[in-house]
Amino acid sequence: MTVFEITRGASPVILGLPHTGTDVPPEIWQRLNDNGKMLADTDWHIHKLYDGLLQDVTTVRATFHRYCIDANRDPEGVSLYPGQNTTGLVPLTDFDGLPIWNVGEEPNEADINARLAAFHAPYHAALAGEIERVKAIHGVAILYDCHSIRAHIPFLFEGRLPDFNIGTDSGRSCAPAIEQAAVKGAEAAEGYSAVLNGRFKGGWTTRHYGRPETGVHAIQMELAQATHLVSEALPFAYDTEKAERLRHHLKDILERIEAIAPSLKQTS
Repeated sequence: MTVFEITRGASPVILGLPHTGTDVPPEIWQRLNDNGKMLADTDWHIHKLYDGLLQDVTTVRATFHRYCIDANRDPEGVSLYPGQNTTGLVPLTDFDGLPIWNVGEEPNEADINARLAAFHAPYHAALAGEIERVKAIHGVAILYDCHSIRAHIPFLFEGRLPDFNIGTDSGRSCAPAIEQAAVKGAEAAEGYSAVLNGRFKGGWTTRHYGRPETGVHAIQMELAQATHLVSEALPFAYDTEKAERLRHHLKDILERIEAIAPSLKQTS
């Protein structure tokens, strides 16, 4: 099983896609209960949504599902949001707080260690390698981590999530100019809502790689799935009309961020 896919480009921007994969090896699949086998917490169609938006961009996509192991969680198991409901490195529940494993077949410490080695580490080795390659070309690399989630999940947050959720670890993971480029692009998208460092401030990927002082910048975009799905329920179908409208604005955001890169090289 190939656990990641890479498309190499020469842009200073790299797209990270940790949660679009739906591959689950048979030995893990058989341990999931019926609820888990729905794979409901996938970032549905995000790789399709971003495809072709930025010329010559590099993409690194995990092909394994987050129920195998979450590529956007700290490998040490440290919570991203202490004190708030969330899911862990190897989730025991879905985003609604419901169990996803057969009783007695929940992943144990040995399973977690094996999955770190088989899935998490290879994905991040590939991502780190592309960041270094792109930085060698431009003197700077900008990781844009692509995500989506249902707009209504009471277990994780109250009310409806904004359409564009921009996360920069409260400004620590990227230069202010990148943060503002994303914010301005989202705010220019008429009919959409946006927030900076709201419920989602950037996952482990953003926080781990975002080191502006070294020339590596990272930003996360968490999209509400209502912006591009027919329905936030099975079969989680892609809505082409909604998606094309959204893609126009995502392209604008990516191009704004890419345009920042030359100025960052001088200050990194």
